[in-house]
Amino acid sequence: MIRTRDDDGVRVVTIDRPARRNALRPEDLTALRTAVDDADAPVTYLRGAGEAFCAGADLDVVADLDDPASFASAGQRTAAAIADAETVVVCGIDGAARGGGVELALAADLRVATPAATFAEPGVEFGLFGAWGGTVRLPRVMREGDALDFALSGRVLDADEALRTGLVSRVVDDPRSVADAIASGKPDALRAIKRRVRDRRDDETQERAEATAFAELVRSHADDIAATRRE
Repeated sequence: MIRTRDDDGVRVVTIDRPARRNALRPEDLTALRTAVDDADAPVTYLRGAGEAFCAGADLDVVADLDDPASFASAGQRTAAAIADAETVVVCGIDGAARGGGVELALAADLRVATPAATFAEPGVEFGLFGAWGGTVRLPRVMREGDALDFALSGRVLDADEALRTGLVSRVVDDPRSVADAIASGKPDALRAIKRRVRDRRDDETQERAEATAFAELVRSHADDIAATRRE
């Protein structure tokens, strides 16, 4: 199941199936997508309950699928909802992230690990691969060579190696503190930054959009900007 609560500018979304290491069923993917889509808070913090972040797809479900492509598409829609959300999504990884759990984290804006976090794409060991957008996002986040090594080998990365390869941006004891710090920023600025960095159009189009967004923020925060000159 997916639990949500709003806490001081941060929507906390918890994948809560600790007995199954937070493995995801179709209904969980739908609920997770809704939790992110409905967020009014400027920052969403995605976490797992218990000792794992997320084991990915529930393999008991996968084994009985009549339409595997639809299940893959459902995971892709959930990952896209995270990537495209108005809210900034900070993923806090504590414990194991495997398969689809890695892919959901890849869709987030920031991936912050604890020292106990580990990462792997083990599907190759039993004839699968990450089909929730993993083959698209992984080489955007890691260098292509590191991405291929990670996906083809199925090996486990610890937090330090995840940091070295760019899979995560920080390793801290309390990832929620990063979400709280980001939430202290101006919500419209956070949204603008996310839109611009996520923009996949050509450079010239992106730069025009960047200039427009900057001008809108200058007008919106003229008093705040002027105040900095008096300090």
